[in-house]
Amino acid sequence: MTINLTKNLMREINEFCRTHAVAETALGRLSVNDGKLVAKLKAGGAISADTAQRVRAFMKQAKVDKPRLPRSANGEHVEDRGQQNFRFYDNRQKYLMFVNTCSEKWVVADRVASELEHIRPRPPALRVFDAGMGDGTVLARVMRAMHHRFEKYPFYIAGKEISLEDVRLTLEKMPDRFFEHPATVLALTNLPYAEAPWLTPRDPVETTRLVWKEVALKGATTAEFERQITELQGFLAENWRAAVSKKTGNPVYQKPVALILYREDCRFVLDGVLPRRGLVNADFDLVLASQPYRARASTAFKAKHVVTPLARALGPGGRLIGIHSHGGDPGLEIVRRVWPEETPFHTNRQDLLREVRAQLGKDAHNFQLTPGADTKALFRYDMHTLPGEIDQESASIGTSTLLAAWNAAVYVAQIEDERLSEAMANSAYISATRDVLREHGGLWFNDESYVITRKQNLA
Repeated sequence: MTINLTKNLMREINEFCRTHAVAETALGRLSVNDGKLVAKLKAGGAISADTAQRVRAFMKQAKVDKPRLPRSANGEHVEDRGQQNFRFYDNRQKYLMFVNTCSEKWVVADRVASELEHIRPRPPALRVFDAGMGDGTVLARVMRAMHHRFEKYPFYIAGKEISLEDVRLTLEKMPDRFFEHPATVLALTNLPYAEAPWLTPRDPVETTRLVWKEVALKGATTAEFERQITELQGFLAENWRAAVSKKTGNPVYQKPVALILYREDCRFVLDGVLPRRGLVNADFDLVLASQPYRARASTAFKAKHVVTPLARALGPGGRLIGIHSHGGDPGLEIVRRVWPEETPFHTNRQDLLREVRAQLGKDAHNFQLTPGADTKALFRYDMHTLPGEIDQESASIGTSTLLAAWNAAVYVAQIEDERLSEAMANSAYISATRDVLREHGGLWFNDESYVITRKQNLA
């Protein structure tokens, strides 16, 4: 595309984002499933005519559909909130800053790994499902723990993720996993929670549209695996695309996809593990559901659309470990210094499990739903800071630390951009953040976990 055409497109994008109050990252993700598109163009990057046409078509259609686009993000179902169907996770920069400045993924991986001692795998493989992989950090760490405990077992790892960028980040972490644990099958899909464990859409029409791709990795080194996985970028760009649901305002797949990877030299050993199109069993030994729903969604919604379908994907003796934000921490204090009545975490694990039991209906007796005592269920993670950087005696706290702390607090509490813009119009939010950090000597957040077990002997 010529420089002038790129400039013209950028002017159109700038006008569209300003008029519709849409983040540039959201526009890129929703139009071509690339949250970094606008940033690349601003940095002088090139864009193909086809991609530019798709961006323009999206903006044109959006103007017809709605005078104001909803905020959106990589997510799943969401409840209607009047005329605005809101999703918080639309800003890639917020997400990346949070992930890189806080230890949640490390701590969550450790919490999930502790469940492995209760797992009793059944042939032909240890089966694990990640209900929302994100950037793959938690999954990769759990896979290392699995190898340590079950070194001789074949692994079947399935994961759900609608975000193209997160699928790419996850795949970048996999070459060393295939090297250390050769007998591994990795299955990735963009299907919703009620379908992803089975790698199959419920709608027969969608089943015929399912893009099913198997990749047998050749070689025996991480470099060889990395090269072949990198070569999948074209396939992902073509097929792992998202559109906007007119009903919810959320990203939904344009094509249902199942991507299966394994080592070619282990094909014989993995014959009974590899999923077959249309004949996929779930029966997972472990299901990881870390932050799989929006905090402000109703308890009934979380149970019906997320947790209950995942519980049904468990095999006999299988365990689901669910994790979500709890509050009661300095992060929430920061938020309430700015918005005193804010209550983002209204669903506790006990209420959620009661609703799951109701959703399971007559099958509830086949499951054990365990909220656990606070000493077991609650855990904290911290924002990384330098030793002595935050204490009552320090003359000042660096601006970058204050901004990182503010970002983490509003990210966890899922504060909308509109309210953020109003709050950040003056320096009160910085003062609130500084005061809380000094009072506590740091910043941390509380998560809570719960366990659902499918009984061994089903009635």
